[in-house]
This record gives sequence, C-alpha cells and structure tokens, in this order.
Amino acid sequence: SSSIICRVTIGTWNVAGISPDDDLDIESWLCTEEPADVYIIGFQEVVPLNAGNVFGAENNRPIRKWESIVRRTLNKSWQPKSKHKCYSAPPSPVLRTCSVADLLSGEVDALPLDLTNEEYLEPTADCQFERRKKHPKYVRIVSKQMVGIYVSVWVRKRLRRHVNNLKVSPVGVGLMGYMGNKGSVSVSMSLYQSRMCFVCSHLTSGQKDGAEQRRNADVYEIIRRTRFSSSVLDADQPQTIPAHDQVFWFGDLNYRLNKLDSEVRKLVALKQWDELKNSDQLIRELRSGHVFDGWREGTINFPPTYKYEINSDRYVGEHPKEGEKRRSPAWCDRILWLGKGIKQLFYRRADLRLSDHRPVSSMFVVEVEVFDHRKLKKALNVNSAAVHPDIFLFDDEN
Repeated sequence: SSSIICRVTIGTWNVAGISPDDDLDIESWLCTEEPADVYIIGFQEVVPLNAGNVFGAENNRPIRKWESIVRRTLNKSWQPKSKHKCYSAPPSPVLRTCSVADLLSGEVDALPLDLTNEEYLEPTADCQFERRKKHPKYVRIVSKQMVGIYVSVWVRKRLRRHVNNLKVSPVGVGLMGYMGNKGSVSVSMSLYQSRMCFVCSHLTSGQKDGAEQRRNADVYEIIRRTRFSSSVLDADQPQTIPAHDQVFWFGDLNYRLNKLDSEVRKLVALKQWDELKNSDQLIRELRSGHVFDGWREGTINFPPTYKYEINSDRYVGEHPKEGEKRRSPAWCDRILWLGKGIKQLFYRRADLRLSDHRPVSSMFVVEVEVFDHRKLKKALNVNSAAVHPDIFLFDDEN
C-alpha cells in the first residue's frame, strides 16, 4: 500500500442550549479559507440540559438549524476575509503533488509521505491561503445526537466513495452514571485503508478540588463502554476507541485551572498563557499519566474559552453580581489526538459570542493508507492468478 495526506479539520463548541440565527457566520471557526478534506463538527449543549431534554424525547429542532448553517458555510464560495492568526503548513512540493484533491482528480499517483518534517509547523501571519481552482463541495456522511451532544462528519463529495465502515457509539456518563446529559458520541470509519475514530464528549463540570478526578473517571468510562458493533463481514474493523489507527478526542472536557480566581484573571489580562497553563488540570493530568496516556494536545496560544457573558467579550465575574456562582476563566474546550502520521497545522479559538463558551478548531494533516490495486494487479498477473473483479474496490468510476 501507499499513503497520501488528508486534511482534517475538527471543530468543537458548547453552545449553551442557545438556538442560532439562520445567518450566523461560522467561517472564522471552521477556517474555510483553506478547505479540509474532512470536517468533524462537535457540539455540546445543543439543547438546554433540562429534565425534559435529559429524560424525555430527543429534541432535534436545533439540529436542523446547525446543520443548515454548517452546510451553507462549507459549500460557500471562498472569499479571503479572516483576520484570525493560525498555524499552517507552508507551500511544499509534497503537499501539492499528493493531496487528496489531486488524487481524486486523477492527476497524481498515491505517494508515500514523510510527516516528520517540522516545517509543517511554521507559523503564517494569518489564514490567507492560495485560492483553489474550484471550491470543493461537501456532503454529510453521518451525524448523531445524544441529548446535548451532537457530532456530524462532512467530506468532499468525491471522497465519499472512499469512506466505509461508518459506525456510531453513544455513551452516557451523566445522572446515575448513564444519562446522556454528560458523555460522548463516537464515530468510527475507514478512510481508504486507515481506520479513524472521532470522540465528541462533554465531561463532568465543577471547579471544586478533586473535580478533575471525576473527569478522568468519565474518560476511562467512555473508553471502557464505547463499542462499535461488527459482523462476519467486517470482523477486522476496530471495535474499541484505542484499536483505531488515528483517534481524535474533542469537546467540552471541563478541566479547570488550579489557581486563585484573582490570579487567573490577572494572568488572563496580561496574556500570560504559559504561566496559566502550569495550573491547567488537563495538562497536569496528562503529564502525570493519570488520563489520556500517550495522547497529545497542541500548544494553547489563545485566551481561556469559558465562561463569558452571553454576547459579550467579558468573562463572567468581572463585575460580580449578588448570588452569582464564582467561575474562573478556563480552557474547557479542547482537542486531543492519538496515533501515528498526524501533524497539527493550527489550534485556535474563534471569537463568536453566541454562547458562554468560545468555539475551538484545529486542522491536521493525516497520513492515510491507500490500497494500491495496480501493484496487486501486476503481482497477480506475474503469478498468472485469477482474481475476482470485486477485489478491486477502488477502481476509478466513470
């Protein structure tokens, strides 16, 4: 087999149960100026987490709105206007000659790729990229809601036929340990021959001492209980999260900062992110091996994404109100990954004010294994072997 690179963009946003206006602009979140091949978009609190929504029938009315906004955004003609800083790969002969877009257009053969080159992480001034000849069109291939958690996967239309073995697995870890107000929705799929998993989760909230242990326990429970069913026809497909080649875990993970509220706010005002990160619960738990052992997260170079006043750039608590819960700013919204052949191009937040959280997104280049049927044909011809035509799953369509 050979390998190609695929650009994967992941977005996560806790929307606080607020239904969006139809014309909401989310381009800055999904960074559509440089189109990805695959988009995985995860929401938390897509509906309010009240008793009716947790225990009653699923409320999917907001889903239709979000889906319409995402579809419109991904399929819109590109216009450069973003002012957000981001990290992206510089122009490279490898990137230009063996991207998924090139492969799908039949311009190049699948080529192996060395993803160890650190040049991929060179910063660019902002999200201004070379315009493509034609903006790609995207189709939604799977979506799943569990109470407030909603995940959807979108791919280039011409890539759709190379996606197989789609499965979803929801796991509730909320009330009574099983309700869906907290938990995860995971998607398993094969892209060409690479087996990928995407886990969108909303973990236990709370700022009290020891609350991070409950979040750690949520992670272990999600890993333990997530199962992708298999049959005789796909017995070789992964049934658990760690069994995949590449895994991305994202969402409102709810980890907070172990620091006095006044100190947190002072460091936020000074933009002292490195100092603040020393107190971040997830970074500490990762380093100590208590959770997400072997997983990676990119460098956080943006302000805490929680908790804002709605439709404001002010954090809650800057002007304390009587009886108001004290909530320090924190990086609740995160994106992590596990597996080989993954390079992060950027990791950032967008300044959309709809919710008390800011959305976060990240783009990756992922090395994808491609079955080279031409080599197999040649080898089989040399051996004069008879082969059933159905073996060649990836022959070009007319």
